[in-house]
Amino acid sequence: MKIHSISENHLYKKVYDHGKKYVCQHIVVYVLTDYHASRLQRENPLKKKINRVGLAVSKKLGGAVIRSRVRRILRTAYTRLENECDVKKGYLVVIVARSSAISVKSTDIYENLIEAMSNLNMIENGEPNAQ
Repeated sequence: MKIHSISENHLYKKVYDHGKKYVCQHIVVYVLTDYHASRLQRENPLKKKINRVGLAVSKKLGGAVIRSRVRRILRTAYTRLENECDVKKGYLVVIVARSSAISVKSTDIYENLIEAMSNLNMIENGEPNAQ
């Protein structure tokens, strides 16, 4: 499944200012209702609502190689979350990496993401699907 990304800076600012936030050990997750979700649903070939996801990795974490690795891990964890859990659709989701994220495995990030999404009421049944 392809992740639809947030590409405009004003959407990041809107999510930071008005969205709900949950802080974990390795990541911070912001969630805000996407008011353009119905327009995106009409444009989607499957006619389903989607989440737009933004990944934020600061230059404070390290060089380009390290930042790209962290971004790749965040993207993989979110994709796994969407495949294994019933995540609510129609939201803007911003995942921010903290400094501890550079030294952890993807399973740790995935567990933090499940914790954050559960506390933000973004997972419909509350638990990952057993597969």
